Amino acid sequence: MILNHLMGLYTHPKQEWHTIEKNHEALKSSLSHVLLIALIPAVCSFISSVYIGWNPGVGEPLFLTQESALFMSAGMYFGLIAGVFALAYLAYWMAKTFDANPTYTQALELASYTATPLFMVGLAALYPTLWFVMLVGLVGLTYSVYLLYAGVPIIMNIPEEKGFIYASSMVTAGLVLLVGLMASSVILWSLGFGPMYQ
Repeated sequence: MILNHLMGLYTHPKQEWHTIEKNHEALKSSLSHVLLIALIPAVCSFISSVYIGWNPGVGEPLFLTQESALFMSAGMYFGLIAGVFALAYLAYWMAKTFDANPTYTQALELASYTATPLFMVGLAALYPTLWFVMLVGLVGLTYSVYLLYAGVPIIMNIPEEKGFIYASSMVTAGLVLLVGLMASSVILWSLGFGPMYQ
């Protein structure tokens, strides 16, 4: 079922990882989880960009045109999904190095459930004040990293010592991936796909 592990990841994460490990779901379930949860930041940022206005801290709130906000939100949605798939592929690819033998579905479960708190930070965009979104984003990122460190040994069936190094490698790869996504955004903006303000 879609989102069936959501509350468990927040209330008792290690037990929930064990539940996920015991009852591996079909690829379709992890995929639907990612497709649904990635809507949160995309839809919330669209609403705040068009109807509420972003408050950068000084001056008047900034509003985007509806077309520009729709284009940016769609780009964010597909970028987030691509990021989860890339992280899952990295987890799958690196597994052999750490004597793990997961299926791609296991790697996708790890990536999608780890990314969930980070995607739910998108709700903070409904109060579009820069310092608030950054603070909530930092909390979401911290919890996502915690879920990754807690989940790697369980999902990949490896000892905790190896799991720590494996998770650290994934965090590093995830940061490189994030920088790549940001660089792609800057390149697209310089090619004329940047935001259009009202």
